[in-house]
Amino acid sequence: MTGGFATLQVQAGFTAGQSFTSAVPAIHQTAAYEFSSLQEAADLFALRKPGIIYSRNASPTQLILEERVAALEGGTSAVAVASGQAAVAVTVLALAGRGGHIVAADQLYGGTVDLLQDTLDDFGIAVTFVDQDDPDAWRAAIRPDTRAVFAEIVANPVAQVLDTRLVADIAHAAGVPLVVDSTVGTPALVRPGDHGADFVVHSATKFLAGHGSSLGGVVVDQGTFDFGAEPERWPQFTQPYTRFGDLVLWERFGQGRAFAVLVKSKYVHDLGPSLSPFNAWQILQGIETLDLRVARQSASGLAIAQHLAQHPSVAKVNHPGLAGNPWHALAERYLPNGVPSVYSFEIAGDEQDAFARISRLVEELKYFRLVANLGDARSLISHPASMTHSHLTAEQRAAAGISLNTVRLSIGIEDPADLIADLDRALALI
Repeated sequence: MTGGFATLQVQAGFTAGQSFTSAVPAIHQTAAYEFSSLQEAADLFALRKPGIIYSRNASPTQLILEERVAALEGGTSAVAVASGQAAVAVTVLALAGRGGHIVAADQLYGGTVDLLQDTLDDFGIAVTFVDQDDPDAWRAAIRPDTRAVFAEIVANPVAQVLDTRLVADIAHAAGVPLVVDSTVGTPALVRPGDHGADFVVHSATKFLAGHGSSLGGVVVDQGTFDFGAEPERWPQFTQPYTRFGDLVLWERFGQGRAFAVLVKSKYVHDLGPSLSPFNAWQILQGIETLDLRVARQSASGLAIAQHLAQHPSVAKVNHPGLAGNPWHALAERYLPNGVPSVYSFEIAGDEQDAFARISRLVEELKYFRLVANLGDARSLISHPASMTHSHLTAEQRAAAGISLNTVRLSIGIEDPADLIADLDRALALI
């Protein structure tokens, strides 16, 4: 290339569209993409042609992540966004539309409860919370304006296992989809779509990445819900998409694709919860070892739970792999490859001084990190009542099985004997 210094410093050595035979996914760290012609640009902006316009909506690295997670979940399409919270938000917004209603489980991560009961109310979307173990409560809560049923397949932090097929059947009988957050479950242990879930949400920050370095979220469309069966209930899919003229998403993209197009072209485009190419790449690196990590974490988690269940300073262990757990039978049905390594236990003693005793426990631990995260390679500990679920009322915490004595663990890939010894030493001091 010839030209002046200022021209060369910007343009020399690069030609748009050049391809290199990298053996691993590349980081496409760019904000925008060059179009081959104005006609191509016009076709892309009008959704007449698939492709990438701008990194707010997608990047080549992100597309690889979306395809990979969709394949692991047995889905047809996926959308990756900036965080798990963003994945839940865009999913609910896309399904609920204007003035829709959501039925959700009481047993949810505290940040999800904040979103559902507070922020969505600002959007005019109502939410009814129910005990996920009560089939009649699910049925009674569904209304004519209900647009989705939402639950976690393994609830955080009590590890309550969802009877996914039962709740899916209830949702489908009412003509609405089931959305399942499977962040804790991961496709290495369970695929909710195999049990009737229509949309599967992940905080990819957690087990999918596994290294605790990068935020990200993914929603997978299983391609099982037919928005065309009752088109009047789903105008966002079955009526003209006004910003694109007479385009009807259901007609153009069909089952299993229309949802992803709506999420990207409206909610990600307008609200901007974009996943950076670097974070997409980091999450892809983590996914490559997902089954290896999760298998070890699951085995270690069960061994530690069994040990804690016999400990005099522990009143109760909430792990569905234990024979006496209320959700043990559901775990055997839905989690035959292992129970997730995120669960909780109750320290023995009065709740009045629980905070002080748990503070001492945390201070004395050597290997467990006090972190507001889970699914990391490192073992983590938290106190839900004062951290992740602190915005909930006492009644809401009780409904989710959380007391002031509840301690959440997320078991990493360290030597389980070291983790057990660490807990024993710290528990002996409280």
